[in-house]
Amino acid sequence: MQKVDAVIRHRLNSEVVLIRTIGDYIIHSGGKRLRPILVLLVAKAFGFNHASQHTLAAIVEFIHTATLLHDDVVDDSDLRRGRQTANSVFGNPASVLVGDYLYSRAFEMMVEVDSMRIMQIMSEATTVIAEGEVLQLLNIRDPDVTEARYLEVVRFKTAKLFEAAAQAGAVLAGACVNEQQQAAAYGRHLGTAFQLIDDLLDYSGDQATLGKTVGDDLREGKPTLPIIRLLEVGSPQQIELVRHAIETGEGEFEAVAQAIHATDALQYTQKCAQVEVDLALQTLKKFPAGQFNDLLSEVACFSVSREA
Repeated sequence: MQKVDAVIRHRLNSEVVLIRTIGDYIIHSGGKRLRPILVLLVAKAFGFNHASQHTLAAIVEFIHTATLLHDDVVDDSDLRRGRQTANSVFGNPASVLVGDYLYSRAFEMMVEVDSMRIMQIMSEATTVIAEGEVLQLLNIRDPDVTEARYLEVVRFKTAKLFEAAAQAGAVLAGACVNEQQQAAAYGRHLGTAFQLIDDLLDYSGDQATLGKTVGDDLREGKPTLPIIRLLEVGSPQQIELVRHAIETGEGEFEAVAQAIHATDALQYTQKCAQVEVDLALQTLKKFPAGQFNDLLSEVACFSVSREA
């Protein structure tokens, strides 16, 4: 990861000072770096050890960072990873344009990896992520969003980049087609579980630990799985409370949180995340045994046990 960070710093060294400033601000503001970690671990699991893995990991992180810059503008967010968002510091226009720059830089670097298959995987991923953003936009302020519609957004918007990172790592290592598909499935299930826990923590986590404003999803009118479950099993009064909050963004968060904790909404979400992790662990049986396989297993387990 130190080598990946060195690639990131080098590739952010634009002559345009504002690009360097915003890029440094968002990339070096923390985060788990799970997506680039997947590139490295999967590539190494299949016996790969070459500097191009660091370039590919940096590409994935640039794409992820670009989505964060755009997300925060769309959501009008003020806090991420315990710090002010880039758009709240530098303004929306600069954040959008630097996000565009990071996308462009990522594709420029992809050419250097010299793999048409990896280019195909990553370009498809960016398209699907954009579709997921639009799907989520359509779900905002809609209390009738189903679990299936919610999961479609999760798999498009979040899980797709996890999937692409793992699959591209396998392609880079020269894994066979079946192994590449298993790597993609691992990333997809891991990414889905990760987002489910993210949505759970929005109603159960501590703001200082999470580094964001607890309850943001509700205030933004996003019906995530805990809310969808509450709307399925809650009392008429609880359902009315939540529907009003989603539709207007003016409901009382404390009352909604109490309603969520009074039902099995959080437990249900945790259970769904665990199902995804179990599926991810199943795919690892097709990977070569060894320390990197073990680390991929640990990453999957971490995704459902984390508190931030």
